[in-house]
Amino acid sequence: MELPEVEVMRRDLEKDVVGRKIQSAEVRPTRNAMRVVRRHGKRKEFTSRLEGRKITKAERRGKYVLLHLDNGDVLVVHFGMSGRFLRGTKRQSLPPHTHVVLTFHQGGDLRFVDPRTFGEMFVTTADELGKVKELQHIAIDPLDHVFTWQTFGGLLAQRASKLKPLLMDQKFISGLGNIYSDEVLFAAGLRHDRMSDSLSSQEVRRLYRALQEVLQEAIRYRGTTLEDEAYVDLFGKPGEFQAELKVYGREGQPCRRCRTPIQSVKIAGRSSYYCPQCQS
Repeated sequence: MELPEVEVMRRDLEKDVVGRKIQSAEVRPTRNAMRVVRRHGKRKEFTSRLEGRKITKAERRGKYVLLHLDNGDVLVVHFGMSGRFLRGTKRQSLPPHTHVVLTFHQGGDLRFVDPRTFGEMFVTTADELGKVKELQHIAIDPLDHVFTWQTFGGLLAQRASKLKPLLMDQKFISGLGNIYSDEVLFAAGLRHDRMSDSLSSQEVRRLYRALQEVLQEAIRYRGTTLEDEAYVDLFGKPGEFQAELKVYGREGQPCRRCRTPIQSVKIAGRSSYYCPQCQS
């Protein structure tokens, strides 16, 4: 998941799960379930901190979702490459790779499904939250209202790095992966290999605006679901932004802006897509 998919999930959780009380929590007896709750030595250590608690708020920090509980504890969730929450009922069988199930007093449940088991869940106190190193090192959130183009320009100039790897660096900016970095660079009219310290103030503003517009549009279309269907929302529905993609996955197809065929290049072993005419 990239930032738009995590934000869609957070908004769904805010609407559908906040206010519900957890009747029971189960770490499933699957082979990899304890990898998901690995910060808790035993299943009971994890489940006992959730049972009887009400969820009061759903927050996002970078690509982490924080579910706040009524006693001040926080359920911290990272989806990794393939993790997701899914709402269900007792009448619906659990999908494969369901590792954790939270059942609510009001009916229904919340399932954490993660085929590749790179995701993680743990409960911490509000005081301990500030000491979680992964949350301490979250970079700028491109949707944060305090994120200005002037700040962004200063950070770009300091780094002197190629734009594509820099946008994907989670220590530089939070939440962009392979898909949205390509789409943002196309929207800004900038090549993947432009050096960050070579941008004019006009180009910085274009990149800043593209970042916000592409991510907000992707959220509006409820995320990107590719052919592997790795991402679906809280209710099991795929996103729709894949139909809006301008360059990602479109090698050889005409650019939607100028009709030049889209090209691809390998960067750090992954395919990146761009228009040789529109991006400079």
